Amino acid sequence: MAKFEIVMPKLGESIVEATLTKWLKQVGEQISEDEAIAEIATDKVDSEVPSPVAGIIEQLLFKEGDVVEIGKPIAVIALDGKVPSDPKSGAQQPVSQKQPSEAPVQKSVEVPQEIILAEPLGQSDSGRFYSPLVRNIAKEEGIGMEELEKIAGSGKDNRLTKDDLMKYLSTRGQAAQRPAAVSHGAQAQSAAVKPVHLPEAKAEAGDEVIEMSRMRKLIVQHMVASEATSVHVTSVIEIDVTNLVRWREKNKKAFEMREGEKLTFTPVFVHAVARTLKEFPMLNSSVSGENIILRKNINIGMAAALPDGNLIVPVIRNADHKSLLGLVKAVNDLANRARNNKLQPDEIQGGTFTLTNVGSFDTIFATPIINQPQVAILATGAIKKRPVVLETEHGDTIAIRSMLYLSMSYDHRIVDGALGGMALRRMGEYLQNWDVNTPI
Repeated sequence: MAKFEIVMPKLGESIVEATLTKWLKQVGEQISEDEAIAEIATDKVDSEVPSPVAGIIEQLLFKEGDVVEIGKPIAVIALDGKVPSDPKSGAQQPVSQKQPSEAPVQKSVEVPQEIILAEPLGQSDSGRFYSPLVRNIAKEEGIGMEELEKIAGSGKDNRLTKDDLMKYLSTRGQAAQRPAAVSHGAQAQSAAVKPVHLPEAKAEAGDEVIEMSRMRKLIVQHMVASEATSVHVTSVIEIDVTNLVRWREKNKKAFEMREGEKLTFTPVFVHAVARTLKEFPMLNSSVSGENIILRKNINIGMAAALPDGNLIVPVIRNADHKSLLGLVKAVNDLANRARNNKLQPDEIQGGTFTLTNVGSFDTIFATPIINQPQVAILATGAIKKRPVVLETEHGDTIAIRSMLYLSMSYDHRIVDGALGGMALRRMGEYLQNWDVNTPI
């Protein structure tokens, strides 16, 4: 009987592994075409893995809670029908039917691009094993095998984990930055510099220890990796959005009655960002080694807070092609489904720039961390009424205006202060010069 292997599907840019959280079928059970066999999760989204074929579960290759690399088989299905001619990409691989007189046929498994970029898998000359994720990070950071072998591992058999490597990267280079000690004699001697070890946090009497959730652990890893990858610079400007506030007040009730949806400031922020990125394409790019990838599409990620306190970033694709009404619909739909855990994996990947509205929590401005592999992220603060000085034809006067801080973090490897400042100023101009009669 022919068999099929279901593999861990590709879940998004830069995601190389996912946690198998729950099996929905067990060995020996019947499964229908497109019926879910397992639930999986990454730091960005929870999803299900559907079976592309009907059949009987013959093998489950991992336990619940295991972390599985993208493209790796997770289950074997004994087919209950013909193999589909065009199976879904990344969902499965066929296994040749064996005849008693034939030798086993080697299976071909599609390997995702992230793994192809790494060095060959397996063990080093010393016999130490390195995962594809560790090898990819080492390659990006320019860490050779000789240096990699010297890093202490906390995994089984001294295996080097991602956390081990990120901790090493956080202190790497400190020795080189410190000046060598010079003796009082004629000769200069190099002093051995020990890496800095941060004090370990220990629970005191009465403290409560709470284990991080799976999503929180992965968010920590990605934030640390972003800080270790990009040279973060944050520029901040203050703008007068009184006209924008008046426009919303003028239209929000009628809009809600007509469309059945809230009219918020976020779609307008997305609109301003999309227009700016068309003028300053370097901010809509990624760094690949010594090359810069200028993105053709403007796909704006919109950071959304979840009820459990975690964060997810659904993506508005081709935001520059959407009308203001289209952006309102897209923002509200993605935000609602994000809060209800209804997003699909492809809706949180492919972003080229990220917007985070920290003003939702009354924060006036922030210094956001870049969402890799992007090169910039904009934070919009809370809109506050303040007395400000206005220049008029009759002289300066003080008036109550609605003021907003825009803060943008950008990767100084390719975005200098002049470019970042000009782009941020242009975003501010679009918002500050908003026409109160703009139709919606």
